[in-house]
Amino acid sequence: MASLNWKPFIYGGMASIVAEFGTFPVDLTKTRLQVQGQSQYTEVRYRGMFHALFRIGREEGIRALYSGISPALLRQASYGTIKIGTYNSLKRLFVSRPEDETMVINVFCGVVSGVLSSTLANPTDVLKIRMQAQGSLLQGSMMSNFINIYQTEGTRGLWRGVIPTAQRAAIVVGVELPVYDITKKHLLRSGLMGDTILTHFISSFTCGLAGALASNPVDVVRTRMMNQRVLSGSPMYKGTLDGVMKTWKNEGFFALYKGFWPNWLRLGPWNIIVSFKSSLNLNQWLQSVTFYGSKFPNRKFCRQTGFV
Repeated sequence: MASLNWKPFIYGGMASIVAEFGTFPVDLTKTRLQVQGQSQYTEVRYRGMFHALFRIGREEGIRALYSGISPALLRQASYGTIKIGTYNSLKRLFVSRPEDETMVINVFCGVVSGVLSSTLANPTDVLKIRMQAQGSLLQGSMMSNFINIYQTEGTRGLWRGVIPTAQRAAIVVGVELPVYDITKKHLLRSGLMGDTILTHFISSFTCGLAGALASNPVDVVRTRMMNQRVLSGSPMYKGTLDGVMKTWKNEGFFALYKGFWPNWLRLGPWNIIVSFKSSLNLNQWLQSVTFYGSKFPNRKFCRQTGFV
């Protein structure tokens, strides 16, 4: 078997960090919107994404929009590196040429890499969510907060919400890959668009919409479970299904779609930034941009960089 190619891991990690930093304020509004309405956050402070951005910036300062950026970047350095690197490496175990890839292989590799990476990076996700939700109320450095969670809540505290996190990762990949492929094929067959960058952008935002619709209820439960400190007694939710049902019962069905707009608006640009950065060179990227193995011109460059 050929030696492991580290380029997808390195490029994937770099791309994920850039994408995370660029979309972080939008992600912060998603977290704030998702936690409001539950027990300790009964006051409805934000009416939507833009209202949350302006209110947080006005009341807490511009720096507050990047509360939790340190664990977020650490998460992407681990999660993004493992996810993108493992995804490409797994595909090479099944097929040696990109032309031989199938949707089943891509979805399977995407689900496995997404579940594995999100599980391993869960502690950084927990701290990121808490710093986003609590802002200045959570004092201290990133390492001191990691230690505090471990000392007060144990290992379970660091891996709180890991099951819905893994479920969300599987749902997003399982939905986005087929939708991207179907959207792109319909655009090409309609004759309205060629195999261009615009086609890639439209397909990315469309699959991001489908991924957000499918995963948002699980994402709400995941965010709330991670933000909850369980020092004694039982947790608020026993599991994903219990969390979904309780949220629906206590706050209504649409509470499961809190933070939907920032969730979707973050996924589209995030995919595009990752694709751009992973290819490293703008001119070459314009000729060879790829999204989860989609077949664009100049495949030789993609293979040389190790991106596909």
